[in-house]
Amino acid sequence: MAMVYAVKGIILHGGAGTRLRPLTHTGPKQLIPVANKPISQYVLEDLVKAQIQDVAIVLGDASPQKVKEHFRNGEKFGAKITYINQGEPKGIAHAVGLCREFTKDDSFVVYLGDNMLKGGIKDYVKKFKESNYDAMVLLCEVKNPQQFGVAMFDDEKRLVKLVEKPKEPPSNFALTGIYFFTPKIFDAIDKLKPSWRGELEITEALQHLIEAGFNVGYQFVKGWWKDTGTTEDILESNRLVLDDLIPEIRGTVEDEATVQGRVAIGENTIIKRGALIRGPTIIGKDTIIEGNTFIGPYTSIGDNVHVKQGEIENSIIMNYCIIDSTEKIIDSLIGHHTTIATDHNRPKGLRLIVGENAKIVL
Repeated sequence: MAMVYAVKGIILHGGAGTRLRPLTHTGPKQLIPVANKPISQYVLEDLVKAQIQDVAIVLGDASPQKVKEHFRNGEKFGAKITYINQGEPKGIAHAVGLCREFTKDDSFVVYLGDNMLKGGIKDYVKKFKESNYDAMVLLCEVKNPQQFGVAMFDDEKRLVKLVEKPKEPPSNFALTGIYFFTPKIFDAIDKLKPSWRGELEITEALQHLIEAGFNVGYQFVKGWWKDTGTTEDILESNRLVLDDLIPEIRGTVEDEATVQGRVAIGENTIIKRGALIRGPTIIGKDTIIEGNTFIGPYTSIGDNVHVKQGEIENSIIMNYCIIDSTEKIIDSLIGHHTTIATDHNRPKGLRLIVGENAKIVL
């Protein structure tokens, strides 16, 4: 009979987030909201649902204080949070290695803070606890395995190799950013040397375990999994979450305003006469949507937003934004405290002040 271990949780909150600049110039990518909730909050809530309350968050060098301000000691999420500083990104295995004192002799789940998984990990945690695995990985079939760590199997469907971003993938099954470990992983990490990226690779540590004869298992995820590394990934995650939205009107919808489909509206929010909201759409609290506006579908609007005019579709508008534009906004990710306005008094044309590494499609 397999031993049943206590299981702790580790959320990796580092990484530079270069593909999401300029949003990540002012905060970590894991705090970007999907359906008005930070991505890493979904991760923490998933761990708690799996009865893992003792959680370490490994901080990177991108505004770690913002992470602490959001999660604090974890009490309001039903968790007990320990913070561990990694600083500059040196790889997943390096981050895991910093958690040895936190995990001690317990097994643990490592969950990348920018990953989202439909249905959560509860069933996989149960499987791991009841198994005799020394480590277990979650795999998902993908169309572009070249961009991920990829699993190779033998004729008996045993996991025999993990290949990082292969030019010729041995399968279409990618490693998700969710790993289940016993303390045996630390000896494997101790043997690692930095890869060509200058990082300690978790795939290499897992390969050490496989080659040393340890029992490394796997499970295929059910439903969808998203690695939210790009704007497109975040917008797709937003659509996937909103597909399961439960309608709820806590604010005020004035007469002659129209709300269609699955829409959630927060407290003290006002949808004014003449506005059209089409679901699935979520609107936060203390927000004003003026008349002659169209919102949705697949749009998330945060708290304390004022939409004075315009059309917004398939987009995420974060907190404290002002939208006052006659131009239609689609497929967009708008950061906190942003104002977008149309100036009818200036000559027709574009006047742009653009930072580094920006991408503008007009």
